[in-house]
Amino acid sequence: MGRQRDRGGRGATAGPTPGVYPIDSGTAELVQDRDNTLGYLLLVNGVQSSHIDLADPSWLDFEYMRWIASVIQDRKPDPLRVLHLGAAACSLARYLITVRPGSQHLAVDTDAELARLVRVWFDLPKAPALRIRVGDARAVTESLPDGAHTVVVRDVFAGAVTPLPLTTVEFTRHVRRVLRAGGLYILNCGDAPDLRLARSEAATVGSVFEHLAIVADPPMLKGRRRGNVIIIGADAAVGGPALARELLGGAVPAQVWDDRRSREFAKGAPVLTDPAPL
Repeated sequence: MGRQRDRGGRGATAGPTPGVYPIDSGTAELVQDRDNTLGYLLLVNGVQSSHIDLADPSWLDFEYMRWIASVIQDRKPDPLRVLHLGAAACSLARYLITVRPGSQHLAVDTDAELARLVRVWFDLPKAPALRIRVGDARAVTESLPDGAHTVVVRDVFAGAVTPLPLTTVEFTRHVRRVLRAGGLYILNCGDAPDLRLARSEAATVGSVFEHLAIVADPPMLKGRRRGNVIIIGADAAVGGPALARELLGGAVPAQVWDDRRSREFAKGAPVLTDPAPL
């Protein structure tokens, strides 16, 4: 994951036109990379959402997505059946289809027009490799059969915040239900330096899954900035020397905390729950 990026067209066709486009939830903006004419940043309502390199599906520009990919590849669940909660440009699904041929992905997004546009802009893989379902992430998860997936990735934001219904213990139990034995629940928690949300999210995931792990860069884990904390729930231990070395060797070095250290981090934090019915 720490390779140098191969820039340039490499025979790919011309990409979509940069600009601001209306979508159901507001606006989507495409910004072309300055140093790669086939690289595009997608912003949804002004917030960076995805990056796509049309010529290189194996390139992940966002460091936290590289961390997620490293965790998945370290565990090597097979067959790879991934539920992506939060579709956007489907960067991670596109990457995994490239490096894990035969893998199948279901990406969920609430915005029908955005889902249509990314299909047009980025020539995404078709079903059965990649299906995009328009709907509420929690409602779709609750509708899925038991043991339908080997990995669930939650990367859903309304602005800079994950909607509360996707953070609770009730929702996490549904995620556990749709995972096969040996599966992984990987969530992207965006948090402030106080890390209160990350601690509660870790406590919540740890209350449902036997094993808990956390991946983030040291400044984030020390509460020095706002950023991403990747939280993993599983029924077997996550991480080891190989994963630790890979994460430390990235452009933004990250640490992986094992179950013991992750639970120490979450100790005393409240488990998040659904609001009581009126």
